[in-house]
Amino acid sequence: MIQQLKTILNRGNLLPGFVISLILTVILGFSATPALATGVYQVPTVSSGDQTWVVELDGVLSRSTEGRLNNSLSELAKKTGYEVRFLTIRRLDYGETIETFSEKVFQKWYPTPEVATNQTLLVLDLLTNNAAIQTGEKTKSLLTDEIAESVVEKTLKYPLRKGDKYNEAFIAASDRISTVLSGEPDPGPPIEQDNISVESTFKSAEETDDASATIIVVVLLIVATVVPMATYYYFQANRS
Repeated sequence: MIQQLKTILNRGNLLPGFVISLILTVILGFSATPALATGVYQVPTVSSGDQTWVVELDGVLSRSTEGRLNNSLSELAKKTGYEVRFLTIRRLDYGETIETFSEKVFQKWYPTPEVATNQTLLVLDLLTNNAAIQTGEKTKSLLTDEIAESVVEKTLKYPLRKGDKYNEAFIAASDRISTVLSGEPDPGPPIEQDNISVESTFKSAEETDDASATIIVVVLLIVATVVPMATYYYFQANRS
């Protein structure tokens, strides 16, 4: 349902991303039952050293993307010792934020500083496309807080702002994180290109369709009004 609503609202790129997220939050906030929300207790437990790299509670990634992420993150762990995992959830519990939720899951998976030191967890809420990242102390030496924030706000979210391109978003985030944790220079976020609006003297297809529809409605109203009147006067004239 969430993806269908997003597709409808995104069609034609008529609304900015934050407006779409707000509309979805309001609509599903009233209509969704508490069962749709995800609590920390519902998240499967993953421990350090496990070969589980992607946990999806509401699958949006393709099999090929999951396979690519699993291979890439597994290779990173073997080569560097750094473990990176991704988690997608349906919807946050009332009063929970993506930051508090990700912190609780991170603590659930890695309960001590020693276990958490080389860990990274990126969590995405599919309802709002809000995300957060948690890292251990050793990881922070390479994946600094500044880079981690850039990964979330720019690398991950840029494809999402273009139309919920989840596969592209996670692959981009994985590639950047893997590069940094491999000790290579940070490639930085993608270069965002603004759509340049050029004023045209020609009407767009949507404007043409709207104009045609308006004309048809007006004509039908006129016909619906004039024909009965003409018929009435015609019969009145024949009677006299």
